[in-house]
Amino acid sequence: MTAAEMNRARRLLCALQDSIRDTLVAAQVRQAATFAKVAAVTAADTIYHVDRLSEAAIMAWFEVHWPRAWPVELVMEGLEDGEPATFPHGTPVAQTRFKCILDPIDGTRSYMYDKRSAWSLAGLAVQRGGKNHLGDIVVAAMTELPTSKQWRADQLSAVRGGGVIAEGVDVRDGGRKKIRVRPSPAENFEHGFASLARFFPEGKGLLGSVEEQLWKELGVHGKNGGQLVFDDQYISTGGQLHELIVGHDRMLGDLRPLAYAKLEFSAATLCCHPYDICTALIAREAGCVIEAPAGGALNYPLDTTTPVAWMGYANARLARRVRPALRRVMAANF
Repeated sequence: MTAAEMNRARRLLCALQDSIRDTLVAAQVRQAATFAKVAAVTAADTIYHVDRLSEAAIMAWFEVHWPRAWPVELVMEGLEDGEPATFPHGTPVAQTRFKCILDPIDGTRSYMYDKRSAWSLAGLAVQRGGKNHLGDIVVAAMTELPTSKQWRADQLSAVRGGGVIAEGVDVRDGGRKKIRVRPSPAENFEHGFASLARFFPEGKGLLGSVEEQLWKELGVHGKNGGQLVFDDQYISTGGQLHELIVGHDRMLGDLRPLAYAKLEFSAATLCCHPYDICTALIAREAGCVIEAPAGGALNYPLDTTTPVAWMGYANARLARRVRPALRRVMAANF
């Protein structure tokens, strides 16, 4: 893709997510009481009524707005398993130029109860058939889906090598204003937020033990009386990335696939999947380190079902400090 094409694609993904956000903001007024109803259970995740609203908005938007000269394969939760969606509609996957992976609402469980913002996520890669992985994404956008009491919703986007474009959108009138985002420059974790994901009852004991061992390895556990590292369980991978990007958190990670394998759980739906972390490019462009738990790239296929384990650090210094300790803890537990 040329630089001009990537910037055009970035604007298109932002416009798509504007449509999703506006659809859901309007629905909050009329249908909020039905958001939490279960609509379906797929191999990717549990689908709630609020998810169906966003899926319909996406399909309609692509039909009208996606350039016909850019045939694209769409990968997202909620589509019928084994039935690819392409635009223009009916284009064979082999004839598409791009693959677009989306999570229409990442953080559904908090959003549908109006507790905390969710995020609409999208990443675009040049089509390589079944060979595409997360590292192929060259354009990404993430848009906040605000709770009913919020007037501002953030929107972050990036093309590879181009830095981050960040705006705050006034959902009352559509006004937009540039905002500054900067990951934490901290070199330690004292008096800051950092945690590992343990959102659900399954695996919580093992994951909690692993995190406690990690803090002991890093010399933080019990230091000066303890309580020096703060925990925040944001049930949204996109939301977690946002917390790193804007400087709220210093480290976040998700080791659930490793814990579930150790415990011999078969329910991969409880894990992060590639569509949940398709906007890692934005965090990297901001200066964060997003990688596999032992270090290295996240070379997971662009699908909705593969379990993904990942670690995110606000900066490279923190990543270098944690990696050896985390490797030791993982070797002892997984």
